[in-house]
Amino acid sequence: MPQFRKKPVVVEAMQFTEDSKNQVFNFVRCSCHADFIDGKPVLKIETLEGSMTASLGDWVIKGIKNEFYPCKPDIFEATYEPVS
Repeated sequence: MPQFRKKPVVVEAMQFTEDSKNQVFNFVRCSCHADFIDGKPVLKIETLEGSMTASLGDWVIKGIKNEFYPCKPDIFEATYEPVS
């Protein structure tokens, strides 16, 4: 079966935490709104695939087409590394 490797791409990202929630909200430059689920803050982000929810601990990524989307921390850690 053919195999493929993801191209190395540098993205901007911020982790959505209790301390950074306001900065992340200002970072997302698309249609999004703050909400609460079970009393905890979340961001509802309109993505190319529809509405997605960023929960505390998730990363919010700015993609190569200036789109924004949430990513779970374990997937982010397995996929991305800091740029020096």
